[in-house]
Parts: sequence; structure tokens; C-alpha cells
Amino acid sequence: MKRSLIAAALFATTAFANAADVPAAAADTTIVLVHGAFADGSSWDKVIPLLHAKGYKVVAVQNPLSSLADDVAATKRVVDAQTGKVVLVGHSWGGTVITEAGTSDKIKALVYVAAFAPSEGEASGNLGKDYAVPPGVPTLQQDATGYLWLPADSVAKNFAQDVPAATARTIAATQGPIAAKAFADTTTVAAWKNKANYYIVADQDRMIAPELQQAFAKKINAVTTTLPTSHVPMVSQPAKVADVIIAAARR
Repeated sequence: MKRSLIAAALFATTAFANAADVPAAAADTTIVLVHGAFADGSSWDKVIPLLHAKGYKVVAVQNPLSSLADDVAATKRVVDAQTGKVVLVGHSWGGTVITEAGTSDKIKALVYVAAFAPSEGEASGNLGKDYAVPPGVPTLQQDATGYLWLPADSVAKNFAQDVPAATARTIAATQGPIAAKAFADTTTVAAWKNKANYYIVADQDRMIAPELQQAFAKKINAVTTTLPTSHVPMVSQPAKVADVIIAAARR
């Protein structure tokens, strides 16, 4: 009988401690994750369980990657469907998307992960013109319909060089080609001007120059975290990326 009481007490104590780990704001905050080019929503699959463990609702947008307008529309639909506050997270090209889509009053913070952060009237394709061309960019291939994609060997060498080979093969197999013309689409707003901003610089990035990422972070006055990763820190360092997102959610 004593043993049962002790076990019950221990269970109750553990349950209370686990509940205490979940911030009260978590119940009222949704994390919306926006993938970039050459990716899809599954690019967040290592981060999502970490956010769930802290009590947050998470939704990963599936961008069509057909134009900036189309991707913004897809993101806004997800944001509009949420109740409470939203932390909007964009990786790579997804940074341009959240810059245009992140104006809702629901959005409490923007998190840029190795991402573009344009100002109004800027096109993503012009943002790196003052920097050396990253090694991965010349390896892009274009199909007959005008969509860009990365060969598997370049994914392993330039896009995700710090993940296991099997993971890089999966990234290559599930990549989302993007319409080349999307990189000429210009933004009409810069949501980061009126939001709390966080930026993760990937300082071994071979797709977007780390120096350009640092310039973005400075421009948007972001709380900045630098990680020694490839272009996909959410895959190679998911706990570190989740920590930044959680910090934004707990504001």
C-alpha cells in the first residue's frame, strides 16, 4: 500500500513538473513554419517535435513555389486559420515570403533562418549582387518549364553538407523546384519593420552568403544567433533552431 502511495506521489510530482515546463503562452501561440526553395514542409520535421514538446501548436506551410504571390497566399491562409498569436518562421526563400506575408496583427514575431530579408520593392534575385556568388548557386539546373532544381550531388556538397549522406539524399529526392521567375518578384511591404525579429545566420552556408545573412540581421535589428551550419540548420542543428523559435514565442 505504501509503495502504491509513493508511486502515485511520484507520478503526480512528475506530471506537475512536466506541466510547469510548458509556458502559459504556448496554449495561445502557433508556430507557422515556411520552407524555402528546393524544399517542402518536411524540411522542418526535426524541429516540429521539439516545439510540440514545449506545448506549441505547429503548422508547416506547403508552398507551391510558383511565385511570390502564390507562396504569400498559401502562408496567409495558414496564418488566418490560427487563433491567438503566431510566430512566423521562414527559411531561405521563405524569408522573402514571411517579409511580405507577415503583416497580420496576429504575428508576434518573425524568425528568419538562413533567409532573405528584403526591403519593400526588392526582388530576392538581386539581394546578393554585392557579394560573391555562393558555390551552390551556379549548380542550379532549370527544366523546360522554367523551374530551378538542385542536382543530388550539389545538395550533398552545397545545400546540406553537414548532414548524413542518407539525409542529404532524402532532401534531394523531396526537394521542391521553384519557378525561376519568382526570384524577380518584388515585395510590396517589409513586415519586419513592425515586428520583433530573430535571425539565425548559417555561417557555413554555400547557398546564401553568410555575410549577406549578417547584413540582413543587422538591417532588421534582429536578435541574432550564428550557427556553424550549412544552409539547413533546422536539419543539422534542430535543437538550436527550436531554441530561437521558442525564445520568439515566449516574448
